[in-house]
Order: sequence, then structure tokens, then C-alpha cells
Amino acid sequence: MIMYEDILQAFHRNKVKYVLVGGLAVNLQGASRGTSDLDILVEMTDANLAKVIKILKQKKYFVKQPVDPMGIANRATREDWIFNKNMKAFCFYKDNGEQVDIIIDSPVQYAEARKKAEIVRTDQMALPVLSIDHLIKMKANTGRDKDQFDINELKKIKKRKAL
Repeated sequence: MIMYEDILQAFHRNKVKYVLVGGLAVNLQGASRGTSDLDILVEMTDANLAKVIKILKQKKYFVKQPVDPMGIANRATREDWIFNKNMKAFCFYKDNGEQVDIIIDSPVQYAEARKKAEIVRTDQMALPVLSIDHLIKMKANTGRDKDQFDINELKKIKKRKAL
């Protein structure tokens, strides 16, 4: 069982279009890195985002911002948040510390990410995981030490996989 399996199963049941990114994707690509949140890149259509929000609300996740989370499922509102508030991710929380981040502004768009995503199979499902090259691209300009560490690990994994 992997963390957030209940959410991922709900995504599959509801045909949510998503790709795993962030620390969990780095781990599923073969690195060993501690992470406690779920980062997802989704198809940015209003309908797909509405499914994601509905699932998270059903699973008792909440947002800390004083906004209706369904606003992210409205293109005009979403674009306002990206361009006027510099929002990169929309975060959902649970009282037990779990966190789900929907990446809404990314150097890698969902369509290209999905084409090159690797499918990682667990006992319960097949998970679309961002490719190593796309993970490196997403982490390249964040300025965070942990992302630079991830990039170095991902390059080593890519080299091993090429052998």
C-alpha cells in the first residue's frame, strides 16, 4: 500500500486525468526521499478539476485560504490566481497532517507530461508517474536545495536505467 492510496483509487474510479509529480514521483522513479505530501499535475479543464475537488472534499480535505476550493475549477478564477496572486499550487490539508498539492502553474503541461509518463504498477492500480526528464524540468528553477538533490539523484537513476 502506498500513501494516499484511497485518493488515487478514487481518481481511477472517477477517471481523473492526472500524473504524480513531486517527492512521491521521485520515489517511484527509484530514489529514496522522505515526503509526506501528494503532488499532482492534472488536466486543467474545469470538469477534471471539479472531480479532483469533489474527491478531496469527500475525503475530508480542506483549504486554509478563505476561498471556495471549487474556484480552481473555474478557468477565469484559476487564471486570476495564477497571474495576480502568483499561485503555483493549490493545497488541500487534513487534520492528521496529510497534504495534497494540485500543481496549477508548471513548466510541464499535463498533455506532454501524460504522453511521457511512466506507468508504475502497484498491487491495486497503475499509477502515471512523471518522467525523469520532466521531473528534472519541474525542479530545475525552484531554488530549493531538496529539488537540486532530487535532480542529482534523478540523473543517476536515468544513467543506471540507460545501461
